Amino acid sequence: MQLYKTVKPVSLSIGLMLFFKTVTAQLYIGTGETFRQWGNVQLTLHNTDIINHGNFFPGLGSVLFTGNNNSTISGTQTTVFNDFEINKTNGSVVMLQQLIDIVRNARFTSGNLDLNGNILDLGITGILLGENENSRITGSNGGQVLFSTVLNNPSGANPGNLGAVITSGQNLGTVLIRRGHRSQVNNYGNGNSILRYYDIVPVNTVPFSATLRINYFDGELNGLTENGLVFWNSSDNLHWTNEHFTLGNTNLNYMEKTGISSFGRWTLSSNNNGLPVIFILFNLKCDEKRILLTWKTAQEQNSSHYTIEKSTDGVSWKAMGTVPAAGNSNTERSYLFTDNNPAQNSYYRIAQFDIDGRVARTNILRSSCIPGNDFSVWPNPFANRIFISVTADRPSGAVIKIFDSKGALVKKQDATVLAGNTQLTVHTGHLPAGAYNLSVEWSAGQINKVIQLLKQ
Repeated sequence: MQLYKTVKPVSLSIGLMLFFKTVTAQLYIGTGETFRQWGNVQLTLHNTDIINHGNFFPGLGSVLFTGNNNSTISGTQTTVFNDFEINKTNGSVVMLQQLIDIVRNARFTSGNLDLNGNILDLGITGILLGENENSRITGSNGGQVLFSTVLNNPSGANPGNLGAVITSGQNLGTVLIRRGHRSQVNNYGNGNSILRYYDIVPVNTVPFSATLRINYFDGELNGLTENGLVFWNSSDNLHWTNEHFTLGNTNLNYMEKTGISSFGRWTLSSNNNGLPVIFILFNLKCDEKRILLTWKTAQEQNSSHYTIEKSTDGVSWKAMGTVPAAGNSNTERSYLFTDNNPAQNSYYRIAQFDIDGRVARTNILRSSCIPGNDFSVWPNPFANRIFISVTADRPSGAVIKIFDSKGALVKKQDATVLAGNTQLTVHTGHLPAGAYNLSVEWSAGQINKVIQLLKQ
Protein backbone atom coordinates (compact mmCIF):
# COMPACT_ATOMS: atom_id res chain seq x y z
CA MET A 1 0.00 0.00 0.00
CA GLN A 2 1.44 3.36 -1.02
CA LEU A 3 0.19 5.95 1.41
CA TYR A 4 2.11 8.83 -0.12
CA LYS A 5 3.78 8.86 -3.49
CA THR A 6 4.30 12.04 -5.47
CA VAL A 7 6.81 13.64 -7.80
CA LYS A 8 5.99 17.02 -6.26
CA PRO A 9 6.74 18.16 -2.70
CA VAL A 10 4.02 17.35 -0.21
CA SER A 11 3.09 20.51 1.68
CA LEU A 12 1.75 19.99 5.19
CA SER A 13 0.48 23.05 7.07
CA ILE A 14 1.95 24.00 10.43
CA GLY A 15 0.10 22.35 13.29
CA LEU A 16 -1.50 19.69 11.10
CA MET A 17 -1.18 16.09 12.27
CA LEU A 18 -0.98 13.46 9.55
CA PHE A 19 -2.06 10.09 10.98
CA PHE A 20 -1.90 6.77 9.14
CA LYS A 21 -3.81 4.02 10.93
CA THR A 22 -3.78 0.70 9.12
CA VAL A 23 -3.15 -2.97 9.78
CA THR A 24 -0.02 -3.00 7.63
CA ALA A 25 1.08 -0.15 5.42
CA GLN A 26 4.02 1.51 3.73
CA LEU A 27 5.06 5.10 3.32
CA TYR A 28 6.72 4.61 -0.07
CA ILE A 29 8.89 7.26 -1.71
CA GLY A 30 10.03 6.26 -5.19
CA THR A 31 13.22 7.22 -7.00
CA GLY A 32 13.17 10.93 -7.87
CA GLU A 33 10.13 11.55 -5.68
CA THR A 34 9.87 13.79 -2.61
CA PHE A 35 8.08 13.67 0.71
CA ARG A 36 8.27 16.95 2.62
CA GLN A 37 7.13 17.98 6.08
CA TRP A 38 6.49 21.70 6.44
CA GLY A 39 6.73 23.52 9.76
CA ASN A 40 6.41 21.48 12.93
CA VAL A 41 3.89 18.95 11.61
CA GLN A 42 3.75 15.58 13.39
CA LEU A 43 3.61 12.51 11.17
CA THR A 44 2.22 9.50 13.07
CA LEU A 45 2.88 6.13 11.46
CA HIS A 46 0.72 3.39 12.96
CA ASN A 47 2.03 -0.09 12.06
CA THR A 48 3.62 1.52 9.00
CA ASP A 49 6.98 1.00 7.27
CA ILE A 50 9.04 3.69 5.55
CA ILE A 51 10.59 2.73 2.20
CA ASN A 52 12.66 5.64 0.94
CA HIS A 53 14.20 5.56 -2.53
CA GLY A 54 13.82 9.31 -3.02
CA ASN A 55 13.94 12.39 -0.79
CA PHE A 56 12.50 12.69 2.72
CA PHE A 57 12.64 16.29 4.01
CA PRO A 58 11.75 16.42 7.73
CA GLY A 59 11.59 20.19 8.16
CA LEU A 60 11.04 21.00 11.84
CA GLY A 61 8.49 18.25 12.24
CA SER A 62 8.43 14.93 14.09
CA VAL A 63 7.76 11.34 13.13
CA LEU A 64 6.03 9.09 15.67
CA PHE A 65 5.96 5.31 15.27
CA THR A 66 2.99 3.68 17.02
CA GLY A 67 1.09 0.39 16.85
CA ASN A 68 1.41 -3.19 18.00
CA ASN A 69 3.28 -4.56 14.97
CA ASN A 70 6.92 -4.18 13.93
CA SER A 71 7.85 -1.36 11.55
CA THR A 72 10.91 -1.06 9.31
CA ILE A 73 12.84 1.83 7.76
CA SER A 74 14.42 0.82 4.48
CA GLY A 75 15.15 1.94 0.93
CA THR A 76 18.20 3.00 -1.03
CA GLN A 77 18.38 6.51 0.46
CA THR A 78 19.20 7.71 3.97
CA THR A 79 16.10 8.94 5.80
CA VAL A 80 16.67 12.10 7.86
CA PHE A 81 14.44 12.78 10.87
CA ASN A 82 14.21 16.00 12.86
CA ASP A 83 12.38 14.53 15.87
CA PHE A 84 11.97 10.74 15.96
CA GLU A 85 9.85 8.93 18.54
CA ILE A 86 8.95 5.30 19.24
CA ASN A 87 5.76 4.49 21.15
CA LYS A 88 5.15 0.86 20.24
CA THR A 89 3.13 -1.69 22.22
CA ASN A 90 2.96 -5.48 22.49
CA GLY A 91 6.75 -5.81 22.41
CA SER A 92 6.93 -4.57 18.82
CA VAL A 93 10.00 -2.75 17.48
CA VAL A 94 11.19 -0.38 14.80
CA MET A 95 13.90 -2.12 12.79
CA LEU A 96 16.47 -0.35 10.61
CA GLN A 97 17.27 -1.73 7.19
CA GLN A 98 19.14 1.42 6.14
CA LEU A 99 21.13 4.25 7.71
CA ILE A 100 19.08 7.02 9.36
CA ASP A 101 20.11 10.49 10.56
CA ILE A 102 18.62 12.32 13.56
CA VAL A 103 18.88 16.12 13.57
CA ARG A 104 17.45 16.82 17.02
CA ASN A 105 15.82 14.12 19.19
CA ALA A 106 15.40 10.37 19.19
CA ARG A 107 12.79 9.84 21.90
CA PHE A 108 11.87 6.50 23.48
CA THR A 109 8.50 5.97 25.12
CA SER A 110 7.67 2.30 24.53
CA GLY A 111 9.24 -0.33 22.28
CA ASN A 112 12.80 -0.81 21.04
CA LEU A 113 14.77 0.43 18.05
CA ASP A 114 16.75 -2.47 16.54
CA LEU A 115 19.82 -1.26 14.65
CA ASN A 116 19.93 -4.58 12.78
CA GLY A 117 23.49 -4.00 11.59
CA ASN A 118 22.85 -0.39 10.49
CA ILE A 119 23.85 3.09 11.66
CA LEU A 120 21.86 5.70 13.59
CA ASP A 121 23.82 8.93 13.09
CA LEU A 122 23.13 11.74 15.58
CA GLY A 123 25.62 14.00 13.82
CA ILE A 124 26.69 16.87 16.08
CA THR A 125 23.23 17.99 17.25
CA GLY A 126 21.16 14.87 17.85
CA ILE A 127 20.43 13.41 21.28
CA LEU A 128 18.82 10.29 22.74
CA LEU A 129 15.95 10.92 25.14
CA GLY A 130 14.01 8.65 27.47
CA GLU A 131 15.84 5.35 26.99
CA ASN A 132 14.71 2.88 29.64
CA GLU A 133 14.58 -0.85 30.33
CA ASN A 134 11.47 -1.24 28.19
CA SER A 135 12.28 1.20 25.40
CA ARG A 136 15.83 1.56 24.11
CA ILE A 137 18.28 0.85 21.31
CA THR A 138 19.29 -2.76 20.69
CA GLY A 139 21.58 -4.30 18.12
CA SER A 140 22.66 -7.89 18.72
CA ASN A 141 23.08 -8.16 14.95
CA GLY A 142 25.50 -5.23 14.89
CA GLY A 143 25.15 -1.57 14.03
CA GLN A 144 26.12 1.55 15.95
CA VAL A 145 24.88 4.92 17.18
CA LEU A 146 27.24 7.77 16.20
CA PHE A 147 27.80 11.20 17.73
CA SER A 148 30.62 13.70 17.24
CA THR A 149 31.47 16.65 19.48
CA VAL A 150 34.33 18.82 20.80
CA LEU A 151 35.47 17.94 24.33
CA ASN A 152 37.68 20.65 25.84
CA ASN A 153 38.31 19.94 29.54
CA PRO A 154 35.01 18.03 29.80
CA SER A 155 33.49 17.50 33.23
CA GLY A 156 30.87 14.77 33.36
CA ALA A 157 30.10 15.21 29.65
CA ASN A 158 27.61 12.71 28.22
CA PRO A 159 27.79 13.43 24.47
CA GLY A 160 24.54 12.74 22.66
CA ASN A 161 23.24 11.20 25.91
CA LEU A 162 24.84 7.94 24.72
CA GLY A 163 25.67 6.88 28.27
CA ALA A 164 29.46 7.27 28.06
CA VAL A 165 30.29 9.99 30.61
CA ILE A 166 33.74 11.56 30.09
CA THR A 167 35.82 13.79 32.36
CA SER A 168 39.29 15.10 31.51
CA GLY A 169 41.49 18.08 32.32
CA GLN A 170 42.82 18.15 28.75
CA ASN A 171 41.49 19.33 25.41
CA LEU A 172 40.55 16.13 23.59
CA GLY A 173 39.48 18.04 20.50
CA THR A 174 36.81 16.59 18.26
CA VAL A 175 35.77 13.18 19.57
CA LEU A 176 33.76 10.59 17.66
CA ILE A 177 31.76 8.24 19.89
CA ARG A 178 30.23 5.04 18.56
CA ARG A 179 27.92 2.95 20.72
CA GLY A 180 27.17 -0.67 19.78
CA HIS A 181 25.08 -3.43 21.34
CA ARG A 182 26.68 -6.65 20.12
CA SER A 183 28.36 -8.80 22.76
CA GLN A 184 32.13 -8.82 22.39
CA VAL A 185 32.50 -12.55 21.89
CA ASN A 186 35.42 -14.97 21.89
CA ASN A 187 34.03 -17.01 18.98
CA TYR A 188 33.30 -19.98 21.22
CA GLY A 189 29.67 -19.18 20.44
CA ASN A 190 28.97 -17.54 23.81
CA GLY A 191 28.59 -13.86 24.63
CA ASN A 192 31.27 -12.55 26.95
CA SER A 193 30.43 -8.91 27.55
CA ILE A 194 27.39 -6.85 28.32
CA LEU A 195 25.34 -5.92 25.28
CA ARG A 196 26.94 -2.49 25.06
CA TYR A 197 30.33 -1.18 24.02
CA TYR A 198 31.84 2.18 23.06
CA ASP A 199 34.41 3.21 20.48
CA ILE A 200 35.82 6.57 21.62
CA VAL A 201 38.05 8.20 19.01
CA PRO A 202 39.58 11.62 19.86
CA VAL A 203 41.36 13.66 17.20
CA ASN A 204 44.01 14.77 19.69
CA THR A 205 46.19 11.79 20.54
CA VAL A 206 48.52 13.64 22.92
CA PRO A 207 48.85 12.02 26.37
CA PHE A 208 45.89 12.73 28.63
CA SER A 209 44.18 11.47 31.74
CA ALA A 210 40.45 10.85 31.68
CA THR A 211 37.63 9.26 33.62
CA LEU A 212 35.04 7.14 31.82
CA ARG A 213 31.70 6.10 33.23
CA ILE A 214 29.66 3.49 31.33
CA ASN A 215 25.93 3.37 31.98
CA TYR A 216 23.96 0.24 31.11
CA PHE A 217 20.54 -1.39 31.50
CA ASP A 218 19.79 -4.61 33.34
CA GLY A 219 18.50 -5.96 30.04
CA GLU A 220 22.04 -5.61 28.62
CA LEU A 221 23.80 -7.76 31.24
CA ASN A 222 23.81 -10.73 28.87
CA GLY A 223 23.84 -13.27 31.70
CA LEU A 224 26.82 -11.70 33.50
CA THR A 225 26.80 -11.11 37.27
CA GLU A 226 26.35 -7.40 37.79
CA ASN A 227 28.53 -7.05 40.88
CA GLY A 228 31.41 -8.80 39.06
CA LEU A 229 31.69 -6.36 36.14
CA VAL A 230 35.01 -4.73 35.29
CA PHE A 231 36.28 -2.60 32.40
CA TRP A 232 37.89 -4.23 29.35
CA ASN A 233 39.70 -2.26 26.65
CA SER A 234 40.92 -3.07 23.15
CA SER A 235 42.77 -1.03 20.55
CA ASP A 236 42.06 -3.44 17.69
CA ASN A 237 38.81 -5.18 18.78
CA LEU A 238 40.82 -8.39 19.01
CA HIS A 239 43.24 -8.24 21.92
CA TRP A 240 41.69 -7.23 25.25
CA THR A 241 43.10 -5.93 28.52
CA ASN A 242 41.40 -6.12 31.91
CA GLU A 243 41.37 -2.52 33.18
CA HIS A 244 39.53 -3.36 36.42
CA PHE A 245 37.42 -0.46 37.75
CA THR A 246 37.51 2.46 40.15
CA LEU A 247 33.94 2.51 41.39
CA GLY A 248 30.50 1.28 40.41
CA ASN A 249 26.87 1.30 41.49
CA THR A 250 24.62 -1.64 40.63
CA ASN A 251 21.53 0.26 41.78
CA LEU A 252 22.21 3.14 39.38
CA ASN A 253 23.65 0.79 36.73
CA TYR A 254 27.05 2.29 36.02
CA MET A 255 30.76 1.46 36.27
CA GLU A 256 33.55 4.05 36.35
CA LYS A 257 37.25 3.98 35.60
CA THR A 258 39.76 6.78 36.31
CA GLY A 259 43.29 7.36 35.02
CA ILE A 260 42.56 6.42 31.40
CA SER A 261 45.40 7.53 29.12
CA SER A 262 44.02 6.27 25.80
CA PHE A 263 40.64 5.29 24.46
CA GLY A 264 39.69 2.68 21.85
CA ARG A 265 36.89 0.16 22.43
CA TRP A 266 35.53 -0.23 25.94
CA THR A 267 33.04 -2.69 27.37
CA LEU A 268 32.17 -4.39 30.66
CA SER A 269 32.67 -8.05 31.43
CA SER A 270 33.77 -10.30 34.29
CA ASN A 271 37.24 -10.50 35.81
CA ASN A 272 38.18 -13.92 34.40
CA ASN A 273 36.97 -13.30 30.88
CA GLY A 274 39.79 -12.27 28.52
CA LEU A 275 37.48 -11.65 25.55
CA PRO A 276 40.06 -12.60 22.89
CA VAL A 277 38.74 -13.86 19.58
CA ILE A 278 40.39 -17.26 19.86
CA PHE A 279 39.04 -19.52 17.11
CA ILE A 280 38.86 -17.71 13.78
CA LEU A 281 38.47 -20.84 11.65
CA PHE A 282 37.30 -24.43 12.05
CA ASN A 283 37.15 -26.49 8.86
CA LEU A 284 36.61 -30.11 7.88
CA LYS A 285 37.77 -31.57 4.58
CA CYS A 286 37.43 -35.03 3.08
CA ASP A 287 40.74 -36.38 1.69
CA GLU A 288 40.21 -39.81 0.13
CA LYS A 289 39.71 -42.07 3.16
CA ARG A 290 40.72 -39.46 5.73
CA ILE A 291 39.13 -36.45 7.43
CA LEU A 292 41.36 -33.38 7.76
CA LEU A 293 40.45 -31.04 10.59
CA THR A 294 42.02 -27.57 10.56
CA TRP A 295 41.55 -24.64 12.89
CA LYS A 296 43.16 -21.27 13.42
CA THR A 297 43.50 -18.99 16.41
CA ALA A 298 44.11 -15.25 16.39
CA GLN A 299 45.23 -15.10 20.03
CA GLU A 300 45.84 -17.54 22.87
CA GLN A 301 46.07 -16.84 26.58
CA ASN A 302 47.29 -19.56 28.96
CA SER A 303 46.24 -22.31 26.56
CA SER A 304 47.44 -25.83 27.42
CA HIS A 305 46.27 -28.15 24.64
CA TYR A 306 43.48 -28.98 22.20
CA THR A 307 41.48 -32.19 22.35
CA ILE A 308 39.72 -33.41 19.22
CA GLU A 309 36.32 -34.86 20.10
CA LYS A 310 34.19 -37.11 17.89
CA SER A 311 30.60 -38.30 18.05
CA THR A 312 28.30 -40.52 16.01
CA ASP A 313 25.10 -38.81 17.18
CA GLY A 314 26.17 -35.28 18.22
CA VAL A 315 25.29 -36.08 21.86
CA SER A 316 27.87 -38.56 23.23
CA TRP A 317 31.49 -37.51 22.62
CA LYS A 318 34.81 -39.36 22.73
CA ALA A 319 38.31 -37.84 22.74
CA MET A 320 40.30 -39.12 19.77
CA GLY A 321 43.55 -37.16 20.08
CA THR A 322 45.31 -34.07 21.43
CA VAL A 323 47.42 -31.29 19.94
CA PRO A 324 49.70 -29.01 22.05
CA ALA A 325 48.59 -25.35 22.22
CA ALA A 326 50.76 -22.25 21.98
CA GLY A 327 50.32 -21.16 25.59
CA ASN A 328 50.40 -17.40 24.98
CA SER A 329 50.38 -15.94 21.50
CA ASN A 330 49.31 -12.71 19.84
CA THR A 331 49.80 -13.98 16.29
CA GLU A 332 47.67 -16.19 14.09
CA ARG A 333 48.39 -19.91 14.50
CA SER A 334 47.18 -22.88 12.46
CA TYR A 335 46.51 -26.43 13.64
CA LEU A 336 45.84 -29.73 11.84
CA PHE A 337 44.53 -33.10 12.93
CA THR A 338 43.83 -36.15 10.73
CA ASP A 339 41.18 -38.78 11.41
CA ASN A 340 42.37 -41.88 9.57
CA ASN A 341 39.29 -43.92 10.53
CA PRO A 342 36.33 -41.69 9.66
CA ALA A 343 32.72 -42.78 9.48
CA GLN A 344 30.11 -41.17 7.27
CA ASN A 345 28.16 -38.40 9.06
CA SER A 346 30.42 -38.23 12.11
CA TYR A 347 30.46 -35.10 14.26
CA TYR A 348 33.61 -33.23 15.31
CA ARG A 349 34.50 -30.40 17.67
CA ILE A 350 37.68 -29.00 19.22
CA ALA A 351 38.02 -28.53 22.99
CA GLN A 352 40.55 -25.93 24.11
CA PHE A 353 41.96 -26.45 27.63
CA ASP A 354 43.51 -23.58 29.59
CA ILE A 355 46.40 -24.09 32.00
CA ASP A 356 43.99 -23.43 34.88
CA GLY A 357 41.68 -26.22 33.69
CA ARG A 358 38.96 -24.16 32.01
CA VAL A 359 37.53 -25.59 28.79
CA ALA A 360 35.96 -23.94 25.76
CA ARG A 361 34.74 -25.69 22.62
CA THR A 362 34.21 -24.80 19.00
CA ASN A 363 30.92 -25.27 17.25
CA ILE A 364 30.20 -28.69 15.75
CA LEU A 365 31.03 -29.83 12.22
CA ARG A 366 29.52 -32.90 10.59
CA SER A 367 31.44 -34.90 8.01
CA SER A 368 29.66 -35.44 4.71
CA CYS A 369 32.10 -36.67 2.10
CA ILE A 370 29.62 -36.84 -0.74
CA PRO A 371 31.03 -34.81 -3.68
CA GLY A 372 29.13 -31.69 -4.61
CA ASN A 373 27.80 -28.57 -2.97
CA ASP A 374 25.10 -28.44 -0.33
CA PHE A 375 24.22 -26.94 3.03
CA SER A 376 22.22 -27.79 6.13
CA VAL A 377 20.90 -25.69 9.01
CA TRP A 378 20.27 -26.35 12.70
CA PRO A 379 18.64 -25.97 15.17
CA ASN A 380 15.13 -25.71 13.77
CA PRO A 381 13.13 -24.24 15.46
CA PHE A 382 15.80 -21.69 16.42
CA ALA A 383 16.20 -18.90 18.95
CA ASN A 384 19.19 -16.50 19.14
CA ARG A 385 21.47 -18.12 16.54
CA ILE A 386 21.53 -20.70 13.81
CA PHE A 387 24.40 -22.76 12.45
CA ILE A 388 24.89 -23.49 8.75
CA SER A 389 27.07 -26.36 7.57
CA VAL A 390 28.25 -25.73 4.00
CA THR A 391 29.84 -28.45 1.87
CA ALA A 392 31.74 -26.87 -1.03
CA ASP A 393 34.03 -28.22 -3.72
CA ARG A 394 36.21 -25.10 -3.68
CA PRO A 395 36.76 -22.02 -1.49
CA SER A 396 34.79 -18.86 -2.21
CA GLY A 397 32.82 -16.01 -0.76
CA ALA A 398 29.27 -16.75 0.33
CA VAL A 399 26.07 -14.80 0.99
CA ILE A 400 23.46 -15.92 3.51
CA LYS A 401 19.94 -14.54 3.11
CA ILE A 402 16.94 -14.89 5.41
CA PHE A 403 13.44 -13.90 4.24
CA ASP A 404 10.32 -13.48 6.34
CA SER A 405 6.98 -15.09 5.53
CA LYS A 406 6.10 -12.15 3.25
CA GLY A 407 9.26 -12.61 1.18
CA ALA A 408 11.03 -9.54 2.57
CA LEU A 409 14.79 -9.81 3.12
CA VAL A 410 15.35 -9.42 6.88
CA LYS A 411 18.94 -10.62 7.19
CA LYS A 412 21.93 -10.70 4.86
CA GLN A 413 25.38 -11.85 5.91
CA ASP A 414 28.60 -12.25 3.95
CA ALA A 415 30.86 -15.18 4.80
CA THR A 416 33.72 -17.31 3.50
CA VAL A 417 33.51 -21.03 2.82
CA LEU A 418 36.45 -23.37 2.30
CA ALA A 419 36.72 -26.53 0.28
CA GLY A 420 35.13 -29.28 2.32
CA ASN A 421 32.80 -28.55 5.22
CA THR A 422 32.60 -25.12 6.84
CA GLN A 423 30.32 -24.10 9.67
CA LEU A 424 28.89 -20.58 9.73
CA THR A 425 27.08 -18.86 12.58
CA VAL A 426 24.22 -16.40 12.08
CA HIS A 427 22.96 -14.35 15.04
CA THR A 428 19.16 -14.14 14.96
CA GLY A 429 18.22 -12.72 18.34
CA HIS A 430 16.75 -9.59 16.72
CA LEU A 431 14.25 -11.53 14.58
CA PRO A 432 10.70 -11.78 15.92
CA ALA A 433 9.01 -15.16 16.28
CA GLY A 434 7.64 -16.54 13.04
CA ALA A 435 8.40 -18.48 9.87
CA TYR A 436 11.44 -17.75 7.68
CA ASN A 437 13.16 -19.04 4.55
CA LEU A 438 16.96 -19.28 4.26
CA SER A 439 19.23 -19.56 1.23
CA VAL A 440 23.01 -19.65 0.81
CA GLU A 441 24.89 -18.64 -2.33
CA TRP A 442 28.55 -19.25 -3.17
CA SER A 443 30.71 -19.64 -6.26
CA ALA A 444 29.13 -22.95 -7.19
CA GLY A 445 25.98 -20.99 -7.83
CA GLN A 446 22.86 -20.79 -5.72
CA ILE A 447 21.89 -24.24 -4.61
CA ASN A 448 18.32 -24.88 -5.71
CA LYS A 449 17.23 -25.29 -2.12
CA VAL A 450 15.50 -23.02 0.36
CA ILE A 451 15.23 -24.19 3.96
CA GLN A 452 12.14 -23.26 5.96
CA LEU A 453 12.86 -22.19 9.54
CA LEU A 454 10.75 -21.36 12.57
CA LYS A 455 11.75 -18.79 15.20
CA GLN A 456 10.38 -19.65 18.63
